[in-house]
Amino acid sequence: MHIRHATDADWPGLWAIIEPVFRAGETYAIATDIDAAAARRYWVGQPAATFVVVDGDGLLLGSYFIKANQPGPGDHVCNCGYIVAETARGRGVAGALCEHSQAEAVRRGFTAMQYNCVVASNAGAIRLWQKLGFAIVGTLPGAFRHPREGHVDAHVLYKTLAAPRHE
Repeated sequence: MHIRHATDADWPGLWAIIEPVFRAGETYAIATDIDAAAARRYWVGQPAATFVVVDGDGLLLGSYFIKANQPGPGDHVCNCGYIVAETARGRGVAGALCEHSQAEAVRRGFTAMQYNCVVASNAGAIRLWQKLGFAIVGTLPGAFRHPREGHVDAHVLYKTLAAPRHE
C-alpha cells in the first residue's frame, strides 16, 4: 500500500468508493442524495488535504481527509474522515490511513484529533479507533438516524497527539 496526496485524476475512483457509503447512510451524517459535485467539495475541496491509498497496481483502496476541527482557538485539534473501498475492507487499509493521518496531523502542527460523529452501530470502526488510542469522550444519545436501526447514539472520540504548542 502507498498513501499519497489525492489528485484531480483520483476523483472518479474516489467517487466510486464514496458514493455507495454516502448513499447507504449508515456511517456519515451526509445527505444520502448528495451529488458528486457536493461530495467532491466535502471530501476534497473543503479539507486542508486529502490523501488516497493505492495498491501496487495503482488501484484506489481508500482515502482520508484532514482539516481543523474548529476555527480560531480550536484549530490545533484536527478532524479526519476515512473511507475504504468495500473490496479492500479487512486488509488493514483503515488502520494504515489512521496511522498516516496522525503523523500528518503532527507534521501540520495539530496537537490532537477528534472524531465528532462516530455512529455507535459502526462497531468495527470504534474497535479500530480505540485500538489506535482514541477514547470515547462523549456520547450523543440518538443523534444519528440509521436507515435500518433508527435513532442510534453517536460518539465523540479524541486522542492527544503532541504537547500543546505555546504561541
